[in-house]
Amino acid sequence: MTDLTTDKQTALAAIAAVGTLDALEEQRLAALGKKGWVSLALKTLGGMSPAERQEAAPAIQAVRAEIADAIDAKKAYLEAAALEAQLAAEKLDLTLPAPQSLRGSIHPVSQVMDELAEIFADLGFAVATGPEIEDDWHNFTALNMDESHPARAMHDTFYFPDAAPDGGQMLLRTHTSPVQIRTKKDVAAKNEGGAPIRIIAPGRVYRSDSDATHTPMFHQVEGLVVDRDIHLGHLKWTLETFFKAFFEREDIVLRLRPSYFPFTEPSVEVDVGYSNEGNRRVVGGHGDDEGHDWMELGGSGMVNARVLHSAGFDPEQWQGFAFGLGIDRIAMLKYGMNDLRAFFDGDPRWLAHYGFSPFDQPTLSAGVGARA
Repeated sequence: MTDLTTDKQTALAAIAAVGTLDALEEQRLAALGKKGWVSLALKTLGGMSPAERQEAAPAIQAVRAEIADAIDAKKAYLEAAALEAQLAAEKLDLTLPAPQSLRGSIHPVSQVMDELAEIFADLGFAVATGPEIEDDWHNFTALNMDESHPARAMHDTFYFPDAAPDGGQMLLRTHTSPVQIRTKKDVAAKNEGGAPIRIIAPGRVYRSDSDATHTPMFHQVEGLVVDRDIHLGHLKWTLETFFKAFFEREDIVLRLRPSYFPFTEPSVEVDVGYSNEGNRRVVGGHGDDEGHDWMELGGSGMVNARVLHSAGFDPEQWQGFAFGLGIDRIAMLKYGMNDLRAFFDGDPRWLAHYGFSPFDQPTLSAGVGARA
């Protein structure tokens, strides 16, 4: 036991004297390693009688614990001293710019949707949403499209094999007009026949088409106003005011060209004057002026009386107008993009070039109110 005490005191002195973690590890192995003197002392317990073992074992275990505690304390001290020395040696120049870190960007479509909502909110419009998987009644029938209408053909529409609850077909919506039908039905049911409606319905739509200006999935915004004594003059003013705010130009000139849509009567195509500057189309100016031309941006018209009636409105009391615009296309015009397919490729280089910083994005917070 005297040797054990002497060895312990020698080991504790050596542990206290070490100055590096490597030297401390050598002391640990010398005492507590497989061939260390404490480990060898523990192995002698097997050759002792029970009485001798009962007396020797606690003493050896106490020495082992004391040595282990001393090593742990010394290790913590040496690590703290090393960290303090490192901090003292290393200096950080806080005047240097921080390194650039990777961060995400706002997709042009999301940016334009935000701009749309902001502008139309200034005009008193609310944002309405609806399901992307629709039944053919909301997508076609309620919009005055009979069974033989070309838009119902398989080459235009993605149909599901499952039947709708009413026995019709389920499909991926081909436009956001079903949102208008659902909104009108809800308003008509809650307000006993109708009330003023001013909504836009932005969202994803699907058609079987793909080229530089068409994709199977794209984004559309449709607008709807239902009130008393609504006419085409209200429609033209609304679109003109929107385009002036969106393109941030006062020289926007619109041309309403007669057309046909089953859900509006009369129906008009919306053309806007533009000019070519280099390889880019720039919206603005009169399309009949020299160097300018007309470009179609969307369809619109007065809501067909049958569509109003199918949603629960009395066409004798309520009139309205509706319009539809391609969000991807007006984004291409405003921000100088030339291929619609790149919107959906997910190429980080394209997103880095055309995306918007969430901390420094363009804003239209002045809205149309600043133009009045």
